[in-house]
Amino acid sequence: MLYYVYMIKLLEELEEYRLEHKLSQRKIAEKLGVAYNTVNRWFTGRNKPNKIQTYHIRKLLEAHKLKDKHFEIT
Repeated sequence: MLYYVYMIKLLEELEEYRLEHKLSQRKIAEKLGVAYNTVNRWFTGRNKPNKIQTYHIRKLLEAHKLKDKHFEIT
């Protein structure tokens, strides 16, 4: 159950990143080195990322968060 919740949150973050940066599912797939169909299946709930894909999604999102922190206005 915990893993399922983690995956849902991770994919929600990825979708938010995608929308925030106006990227298509195809562009996200290119960034992650997977096929467009793979990303589409994640977002429609027909499949979930494997361990390697999960690692690269987290890496992409963490890099994005670090980049945003450097440009925060205080």
